[in-house]
Amino acid sequence: MHDDSEVAVLRLGHRPGRDERMTTHVGLTARALGADRVWFPDNAGQSLETVEDITDRFGGPFDVELTDSPQAIIRNWEGRVVHLTMYGERVQDVEDEIRDAHRTAEEPILIVVGAEKVPFDVYEEADWNVGVTNQPHSEVAGLAVFLDRLFDGRELERDWEDADRRVIPMETGKRVEPADEE
Repeated sequence: MHDDSEVAVLRLGHRPGRDERMTTHVGLTARALGADRVWFPDNAGQSLETVEDITDRFGGPFDVELTDSPQAIIRNWEGRVVHLTMYGERVQDVEDEIRDAHRTAEEPILIVVGAEKVPFDVYEEADWNVGVTNQPHSEVAGLAVFLDRLFDGRELERDWEDADRRVIPMETGKRVEPADEE
C-alpha cells in the first residue's frame, strides 16, 4: 500500500466470548487503513479466520497471525513501538515525530492495542504511549484515527490486489461486483 517500511498491529489480550467482535474489528481496521499485518492472541482463531476471509474476498496483501507470546513480539520488534492508550501523550503532539521516524528513518512501526488491563511493562517498552483523546473509547476507533494520521489519508486511495470482489462507491445503495469486471 505504501512506500514506507512495515506497519504491524498487535492485539494485546483477547477475552473469548466478550472480545470476538472487537478483536475482529481491530484486524479489519488494520487491514482497511493501511497496516501490513496483525497479530492476534492465540485464543482468537475465529477473528483470524474472519480477517483472512475478508482479505481473500476483498484483496490484500495483508497478513494475519496468531501468537502465544505477544510480549516477545514487542521485546523483539526491530523498529519503533506505539502503544495506543487513553493515558498516553496526545496524538496531535507526537504524530509528526512518529511519522518522521517511520518515513525518514524507514523504521517499522508496531502498534499495540489492548483489550484487558495492559501490563505496565508495555508502557515501559513502548517508544510512544499515545492517546487518541484521553477519554475512554474503543480501541478500534483509536487505531483508525492513528493509522489515518500516520499515513496522512493516503491509505484511503489504496489499490487492492487479488480481490475477488470490489465495492462500487455510490451516493445511495450498495453495489459489489466481481473484481474482474471493468
